[in-house]
Amino acid sequence: MPRKHVSVQKRHRQSLVRNRRNRAVKSKIRKSVKAFDAATPDTKETALREATSVADQAVTKGVIHKNKASRMKSRMARKVNAAAKTSGK
Repeated sequence: MPRKHVSVQKRHRQSLVRNRRNRAVKSKIRKSVKAFDAATPDTKETALREATSVADQAVTKGVIHKNKASRMKSRMARKVNAAAKTSGK
């Protein structure tokens, strides 16, 4: 623990808790994006919905910026649309 000030100790504890929470949320985002990439063309839309939901939750919690979430969702949506065009849906 740094220094003897009570307020400094509390801020340090808070930062550790936030760091742990933020890392868990970011890990969940990465897992959902990887699941989307690994999904078959038939299940891509479902995986897109799941990844979009996870990204939006992270924005709500303040873990990532809303523009980053929008960029991620846009890239995944383009992949779904491209796959739909090639498969002839």
